[in-house]
Amino acid sequence: MKFIIITILFLLVTTSLHAEELVKLETRTGVEQRFILIKSEKPVASVILFAGGKGALRLSSLFGSPTINWGKNNFLVRTRELFAKHGFTVSVIDAPSDRKTKKVMLGGFRDSKEHVEDIDHVIDYLRKQADVPVWLIGTSRGTESATNIAINSKKHPYGLVLTSSMSVANNKGTPVTDMDLEKIQIPTLIIANTDDGCNKTPPEGAKEIADKLINSKKVEVKMYTGGNKPISKPCNAMSYHGFLGIENSVVDFISTFIKNN
Repeated sequence: MKFIIITILFLLVTTSLHAEELVKLETRTGVEQRFILIKSEKPVASVILFAGGKGALRLSSLFGSPTINWGKNNFLVRTRELFAKHGFTVSVIDAPSDRKTKKVMLGGFRDSKEHVEDIDHVIDYLRKQADVPVWLIGTSRGTESATNIAINSKKHPYGLVLTSSMSVANNKGTPVTDMDLEKIQIPTLIIANTDDGCNKTPPEGAKEIADKLINSKKVEVKMYTGGNKPISKPCNAMSYHGFLGIENSVVDFISTFIKNN
């Protein structure tokens, strides 16, 4: 009986996650960067997804497939398969192994040079898988990561997408509006929900960010309204802040922007 249960569990895992694998890279001496990888046979681009909050997915492996121990409901984590369906090679970033404190990636790590170094290794890895443009996509506190890397990466990512962007300061990190946005030259898409009730990601922050991207090749702001009734707090993912109920529309728009640029 135990063998049957284990076999069924194995089949369920491999059926639902057969296209996913857990990648572990040594990015700094003694530091391991983990991420979920979903390969596309003929990718049009690679996308690096940065979850919000503390950013620690605490990835492990079960029968060779990734197991997410935190953040499953995050907008970019739960829509990773939608990005893959658009023909992208997808990577979903975990916190690096040296960030095991309670804050994990909060309190300054997201805009650190170490974070940039870690993700530059991920960019190198993705380019070895396929010679296609690499885009950075962040949501909520993950927009701090994506923006920092867009500004400081030595590997020159091709484009940037920010959703539910941090634009109000607190002690958990740096708002995107306080970063050196004039240094960004790559195409940038900014998406917000007019009903976002999170006080650190007000929808009007999208235009404020766009106005500071004075050297970007292209800047576009897309505003959504509504979605399904929230089933989480305003700053959590299962709400307007996380585009609950309109995920397909948002991912479709992002994917079109990437393909057109």
